[in-house]
Amino acid sequence: MEKNGNNRKLRVCVATCNRADYSKLAPIMFGIKAEPQFFELDVVVLGSHLIDDYGNTYRMIEQDDFDIHTRLHTIVRGEDEAAMVESVGLALVKLPDVLNRLKPDIVIVHGDRFDALALATSAALMNIRILHIEGGEVSGTIDDSIRHAITKLAHFHVCCTRSAEQHLISMCEDHDRILLAGCPSYDKLLSSKNKDYMSIIRMWIGEDVKPRDYIVALQHPVTTDIKHSIKMFELTLDALISFNKRTLVLFPNIDAGSKEMVRVMRKKGIEHHPNFRAVKHVPFEQFIQLVAHAGCVIGNSSCGVREVGAFGTPVINLGTRQIGRETGENVLHVRDADTQDKILQALHLQFGQQYPCSKIYGDGNAVPRILKFLKSIDLKEPLQKKFCFPPVKENISQDIDHILETQSALAVDLGGTNLRVAIVSMKGEIVKKYTQLNPKTYEDRIGLILKMCMEAASEAVNLNCRILGVGISTGGRVNPREGIVLHSTKLIQEWSSVDLRTPISDALHLPVWVDNDGNCAALAERKFGHGKGVENFVTLITGTGIGGGIIHQHELIHGSSFCAAELGHIVVSLEGPECLCGSHGCIEAYASGIALQREAKKLHDEDLLLVGGMSVKTEETISAVHLIQAAKLGNAKADSILRTAGTALGLGVVNILHTMNPSLVILSGVLAGHYVNIVKDVIRRQALFSAETVDVVVSNLADPALLGAASLVLDYSTRRIY
Repeated sequence: MEKNGNNRKLRVCVATCNRADYSKLAPIMFGIKAEPQFFELDVVVLGSHLIDDYGNTYRMIEQDDFDIHTRLHTIVRGEDEAAMVESVGLALVKLPDVLNRLKPDIVIVHGDRFDALALATSAALMNIRILHIEGGEVSGTIDDSIRHAITKLAHFHVCCTRSAEQHLISMCEDHDRILLAGCPSYDKLLSSKNKDYMSIIRMWIGEDVKPRDYIVALQHPVTTDIKHSIKMFELTLDALISFNKRTLVLFPNIDAGSKEMVRVMRKKGIEHHPNFRAVKHVPFEQFIQLVAHAGCVIGNSSCGVREVGAFGTPVINLGTRQIGRETGENVLHVRDADTQDKILQALHLQFGQQYPCSKIYGDGNAVPRILKFLKSIDLKEPLQKKFCFPPVKENISQDIDHILETQSALAVDLGGTNLRVAIVSMKGEIVKKYTQLNPKTYEDRIGLILKMCMEAASEAVNLNCRILGVGISTGGRVNPREGIVLHSTKLIQEWSSVDLRTPISDALHLPVWVDNDGNCAALAERKFGHGKGVENFVTLITGTGIGGGIIHQHELIHGSSFCAAELGHIVVSLEGPECLCGSHGCIEAYASGIALQREAKKLHDEDLLLVGGMSVKTEETISAVHLIQAAKLGNAKADSILRTAGTALGLGVVNILHTMNPSLVILSGVLAGHYVNIVKDVIRRQALFSAETVDVVVSNLADPALLGAASLVLDYSTRRIY
């Protein structure tokens, strides 16, 4: 031990509380045991290791041939908040005697469990040096507070990622006492070469199950919102039952709420369901093989967002328990769900996918670094830790904004005339746009979409843009869950009952999202425009037709049959002009570009359109543009038509205000600027007093259809949130 000036072996106490922390501590314990000339190892077991309901997992420590110096029964049963506090208190009562007997030079503490907090508190108060594993990380629950509290008690820190290192530095920890080693469990993960994984799958899942055709589920209670996490667990089980795949369900940990989660499992008959196998514990070596070859891992365990990434297995992370963790692209977050639909949709999106293997949390060489770090500890140095206040180190390669700038979406806009494809960046910049005439037949249209998307994807490489998926905006009624156009407008022919997702996804090997153009405009406003941060707003598109989208409580409203927000077909007059939908008096029959073109042609046929300063060539088609120009030049009849159109739109907006009560109405499209003042005037005259305060603005987005199509991808793919 010449390096650290110590004349004797370093006495190391490793305390393990549960199956999860042992998977991280075991590689270090093996490393310490392998160098008896430098270290003496004492193993203390406490927490849920010693409880039968949680698998008596202390046995796997014995099977690994470690001598357990002390077993401490520290868990007060009850599985509620009070029981957790009492368990910490019981551990604080028992640990001093153990530490007095062992007299370790250093105690290794892992993670963010309440048992670990008791251990760190005891060691700190007894002037024993503490090495904390996995400090500086961010998850999303009370675990964050516990983890950071242990950081402040610890003298030395082993972290797994560059961001965690930066967090520790910003928390005033001494940089010289921080080791960026990676996660110790990755040493085993990345060296695991079990060719007989099929026997493990058969043992735990079933004889007839194939690789990539089963699910591993591991979900724990969230102690800061137990009621919601139990509801989320119930919805997860409902979704898994509906998804109808073989599933291995691991029992939850011992946190408050776990008893209720087990009750939910038994209420739904999971332990006896033919598709499910419910177990308390799987040995880590076998668990590695199960998740490595699973079709999907679902739940809220940290292993889903950390260890599973090493294999590229798709993960669905549920709720907020791990929402702050760094993740690979294999992780899709479902933050919240009121029904099983979101979880079921996430299963359809993720199951069977294969993602690039991620090494965010380690490169397989953590243990040698940790052992070298331990050897460098000088026991002659003062025990009192010092806090530093340095500026946070900048590391551009790890700056999330820098990373996300190159992440982009392919946006497709299917209009009545043109077919457009664009590469759109995270910040809403249209990097490159391609435009072609929209073909009249289905075969030609699909062929052109694929050709343009492939060209754009190829060009994206040269533009340093990483395409995350394809978003498609199209007219008509769309089932966004399946990516199917159910019914199209008359402007796009041969475009009903069309599956857009499958052929495009198969050809490009990218996820594909499809939605109605009005909904896409609303999504564009929510992400890039006036609707950013607004809880309730409505977008109205004024173009060839009239469409729109509704954002309620930050979510897009689709309706029970995907027919919500057909705002152009709000009827404002029982005896109005005929609409393309077959009805009479719709807003679209008054205020759309087609309606204005119809009225302009009538005036022109009666020689009442042109005024001084206007001329129309013989071959020129009369359009809404001529009507607007005539009104500006003083044509009273043209002006009256525009006012009638604006009034019809305004009455429709009043109906929307009285139905949805949004705080903001955004007018989008080429006619928005001509209508906005008339709409405001109608609201002042016709709306209820309580609805008059609504803001009515004109969109400042240059291309809401393409930006909305891009946001379908960027919202759900870049942040991995669904």
